Amino acid sequence: MNLLVSAVLGYLLGSIPFAVIVSRAFRLADPRSFGSGNPGATNVLRSGSKAAALLTLIGDAAKGWLAMFIAQRVGAGETAIAVAGLAAFLGHVFPFTLGFKGGKGVATALGVLLGFSGVLAGITAGIWIAVVIFTRYSSLAALAAAAAAPALTWWLLGRSEVIAAVALMCAVLIYRHKSNIRKLVAGTESRIGGRKRSVES
Repeated sequence: MNLLVSAVLGYLLGSIPFAVIVSRAFRLADPRSFGSGNPGATNVLRSGSKAAALLTLIGDAAKGWLAMFIAQRVGAGETAIAVAGLAAFLGHVFPFTLGFKGGKGVATALGVLLGFSGVLAGITAGIWIAVVIFTRYSSLAALAAAAAAPALTWWLLGRSEVIAAVALMCAVLIYRHKSNIRKLVAGTESRIGGRKRSVES
């Protein structure tokens, strides 16, 4: 029962479309109507409002962490807590509130990693930052961080249920970046500071 409740709770929290909610509050265009069409912080940034993009980023990350925090506070076991985090991530990527068409999951994934371990989240974020600094490809940075996260989870935490949840989450995140991967291979991917950005939170 704890697993089911954690999964439902996580998915419902993950399905909160902060990009749409914040954009409406700031009287901005719906992020699904311009740019990449993804309801994430990066696309909100294309509206020209850094404040709205930052609030979206914080909200998307917080819902991943919050799902796990609530599960922990009600006495759920480690497996149920991991399920809550994974469900929140899936809720962001496939939200029922937006017809199951959500963002790519970068910010929510970071929130889930933070729920597991601050060190894990910090190192993973550090990989993202390092790749961005050296390449200016935010999509490549997200892919590198996602590829490293399962191994880092195994190294730092070593719990099978956590490793499985992180591995599945990262596999979905990488799949959601399939169009970015094609552009990176073709040499047509946009760099940070260029005209377009490619990663959605």
